[in-house]
Amino acid sequence: MANEIVFSQNHIPGIRSIDVYLEHGGYRSVKKALEMTPDEVIAEVKSSGLRGRGGAGFPTGMKWGFVPRDTGKPHYLVCNADESEPGTFKDRELMEVNPHQLLEGMIVACHAIGANRGFIYVRGEYVVPLKVLNQAIEEAYARGWLGENIQGTGFDCHISLHPGAGAYICGEESALLDSLEGRRGLPRLKPPFPAVSGLYRSPTIINNVETLCNVPHIINNGAQWFRQWGTEKSPGTKIFSVSGHVRKPGNYEVPLGTPLMTLLNEYAGGVREGHTLKAVIPGGSSVPILPAAKCDIDLDYESIQAAGSMLGSAGMIVMDDSTCMVWVARNLVHFYRHESCGKCTPCREGTDWMYRILNELEETGGRREDIDLLLDIADNMDGKCFCPLGDTSIASVVSGIEHWRHEFEAHVENRGCPMRGRAGAGLEGAAAAG
Repeated sequence: MANEIVFSQNHIPGIRSIDVYLEHGGYRSVKKALEMTPDEVIAEVKSSGLRGRGGAGFPTGMKWGFVPRDTGKPHYLVCNADESEPGTFKDRELMEVNPHQLLEGMIVACHAIGANRGFIYVRGEYVVPLKVLNQAIEEAYARGWLGENIQGTGFDCHISLHPGAGAYICGEESALLDSLEGRRGLPRLKPPFPAVSGLYRSPTIINNVETLCNVPHIINNGAQWFRQWGTEKSPGTKIFSVSGHVRKPGNYEVPLGTPLMTLLNEYAGGVREGHTLKAVIPGGSSVPILPAAKCDIDLDYESIQAAGSMLGSAGMIVMDDSTCMVWVARNLVHFYRHESCGKCTPCREGTDWMYRILNELEETGGRREDIDLLLDIADNMDGKCFCPLGDTSIASVVSGIEHWRHEFEAHVENRGCPMRGRAGAGLEGAAAAG
């Protein structure tokens, strides 16, 4: 990571082990939180301004406060560790390097929302994180940090692992809940929202791995400590997964509000030698692509939105001048076409239709009217799909045509990709990294 800021523990050798973790202050926030009321814990997290790190950026403390009291039903906490967004790999590192940090955050969160059981839904392909987390959970139970009456406090907390089966749709929180309950992962109609009726139709909070990993540090150090980084509306630090045409791909923790070009050039080493920056996807494949001319911005929720994209999961995919933007759109739409659950017509049919048109443009040039047809299909999908998958599948198409329409037209005139043989070189690994 770029700076040892919030997640400074992650650089300690052997931090996977509970003994090393405890030596460096591990689980201290649990003791502190259990001396506070649930409302006091929620208030502290609210004051910190912590926003969800999974993509939506919703205020975490506010989300916890939505859980109704005295319903007579059990409350549940679910950690979304599915991380299947192409270009995003931050949660994988957090789980592999410092698993007890996640468990500690979950225990505090369980206390805050009145839950005694938590689940970690892990992407099925994450073999190493699953192994590491399983070992950490066993250690936590053996040392009395999980189970009945943890550390003699009278608070019970149980955490279980649940591997997914490789479905992107299960990153959507309601589809994740269906999968966790043993059914095919399909998105649910909202409302009711999970905080009111979630897992087993009981009040449930779903948080991302990185979100929960921030919680122990906020409880230990206070809300104002967390706010020393970032901006007023986007406080704290954020881990950016940088991939694509850069010299030093990897995860970088920087304060929110850090200039995009600083992250790209000073930390990630800049674009490949002999090439210039062409475009950046700032927040994973679900967000609009920014041309180089719009990349002189700060990395916070508001600034990126003002530039025409979203911070999302902070999976930053960098593209240089060797990249064909029609190829990029085809590649990303192919992913969403494959991962569509098929529940709603706009997504099921729209992703397939867009892919076939883009494939025709890339291979044989297609027709000039196909470019506007793509925009028409996107308009008929935007806001009309059952869940965000369909809405986000159009991002690369709409932004691609908006900023690089001339490349789409060149494919028609050339009867196929004029950059064939070098289109998207080096980006295949970035798309697979998620």
